[in-house]
Amino acid sequence: MTLEQHISSLAKSAVKDLYDVEATDAQIQLQKTRPEFEGNITLVVFPFVKLARKAPAQVAAEIGEELMKSELVAKYNAVQGFLNLSISDAFWVEQLRAIDADEHYGRFERPSEKALPFKEGEGVGSPLMMVEYSSPNTNKPLHLGHVRNNLLGYSIAKIQEANGWKVVKTNIVNDRGIHICKSMLAWLKFGNGETPESSGKKGDHLIGDYYVRFDKEYKAQIAELTAKGMDEETAKREAPLMLEAQEMLRKWEANDPEVRALWAKMNEWVYAGFDETYKRMGVSFDKIYYESNTYLEGKSEVEKGLASGAFYRREDGSVWADLTKDGLDEKLLLRSDGTSVYMTQDIGTAKLRFQDYPIDKMVYVVGNEQEYHFKVLSILLDRLGFPFGKELVHFSYGMVELPNGKMKSREGTVVDADDLMDKMVSDAREISKDKVNTLQGITEAEADEIARKVGLGALKYFILKVDPRKNMLFNPAESIDFNGNTGPFIQYTYARIQSVLRKSVSPKDGLSSVSDSGLSAEGGLDAKELALIQRLCEYPAAVRTAGDEFSPAVLCNYAYALACDFNSFYHDLSILNEPDEQKKTLRLLLSANVAKILKSAFGLLGIEMPERM
Repeated sequence: MTLEQHISSLAKSAVKDLYDVEATDAQIQLQKTRPEFEGNITLVVFPFVKLARKAPAQVAAEIGEELMKSELVAKYNAVQGFLNLSISDAFWVEQLRAIDADEHYGRFERPSEKALPFKEGEGVGSPLMMVEYSSPNTNKPLHLGHVRNNLLGYSIAKIQEANGWKVVKTNIVNDRGIHICKSMLAWLKFGNGETPESSGKKGDHLIGDYYVRFDKEYKAQIAELTAKGMDEETAKREAPLMLEAQEMLRKWEANDPEVRALWAKMNEWVYAGFDETYKRMGVSFDKIYYESNTYLEGKSEVEKGLASGAFYRREDGSVWADLTKDGLDEKLLLRSDGTSVYMTQDIGTAKLRFQDYPIDKMVYVVGNEQEYHFKVLSILLDRLGFPFGKELVHFSYGMVELPNGKMKSREGTVVDADDLMDKMVSDAREISKDKVNTLQGITEAEADEIARKVGLGALKYFILKVDPRKNMLFNPAESIDFNGNTGPFIQYTYARIQSVLRKSVSPKDGLSSVSDSGLSAEGGLDAKELALIQRLCEYPAAVRTAGDEFSPAVLCNYAYALACDFNSFYHDLSILNEPDEQKKTLRLLLSANVAKILKSAFGLLGIEMPERM
């Protein structure tokens, strides 16, 4: 039972005994005591003032005296209609024991309303949430924008699992369309048979180079046409490269064997590159869908909508949805040549997903520039008769910006994900050289592994600590700092605790017997000890809030606050040299559980903890 539940129960009994009133849950209003007052938790007594027919301060004092009869409340102070309660040290020690004994502390169960099995034979379980993230195009490697998307998506999935959901992590690979044909055409014209093996490049990087090459040659053709007197918009449409790319797309949709063979070969190169990047980034998927498989389902549904009158065909043969009654505009669903657009694909993908899984909640982790797209998708699915249409959730996050402006894939001005991870790990390795005394006795391979965890931890934390709905400015130098609100600072705190536990007489593996020992609050808790235990008790609420708000930043803020509290405790109080064995044991147990919760929180963020730094 939480502190809030304890106090709520006691307060109801007190109100009943004092005023013969059955207090409702809504009337029991609890909040954290403001820092300028003494206390741990505050009961708002205004709901009972009229019933008691007394002044607020008197009501607060009366309820306080009644609560003092419980061993839970050590003392109180009344400020007008606010009753500030100081909780007994014994309660906090019991809470610490409970945290230490609970292997799943901070995790919840969430019964399924549908009571549908996740897999045959697995039985009835938690409700099912599908989280889509990544959604790369196979014409370029992953970049910094994809990094934020993947880290948010993976962390949201882990957080929702902790909140009792079954989660299917899914990816839709945009492996067809005009942008793919641009890379293919450029490789055919300028590649001279280059392969990942012959070039020594990752496949996604190789194909990305040809996407940039297409744009370069295409712009040159536009300039040539405009120099001959053609207006720019016409030149963009009539440039030979664009016409060839459009013809290639038509051939692809017509299953031309040569185009399809080239497409399959080049996509395989890209997939191998993606897999390597995903593995290094520490993200994964349970199911991958491909636009090349789902767009036909979407076209079929659009044709049905056309037949039913939900959509209409224009004179040029294109198919549209009129959304003006929904406060939007008209949306293209099929081009005049019969080729599909992104919306067509997303309709088909949604249909297949709900056929494949008993989804209770579908979450799309996609940037805020696509808010219009998902409003339209929801309306179209509903108009097509899919019951889940209105229930889709677009988790809209802000863009990652650079000091010198936005990234542009066509122009090759992106921050490549692989290069970024290389740089972060390299920077961490350089910084570790300045801390050689703390890393004595480790091998070169161990030092490299620490640098990998710290470098990637710095990157992940820097991105995830920002409110996901806000745009952010990425600064690698700030992220790798070992001071302040950074991943390395929190990782260093964890490693510091591990060092203390290794030096202790009873390392963590031997501390499990503490809960059965004579550990008590005799002699009282130091303010720093109390602050740490209270912070540990806030972890489940942080996990719950992070899940409700779809915000990994909540856990980042919590972990940082916990690390700050521990470092203050560590600075002011002796642990290993404490002469009082009971206090020493308490502080070791407290330290071990701070490490446990830091590791748990970072695990939900997809960040690894180094045992030494």
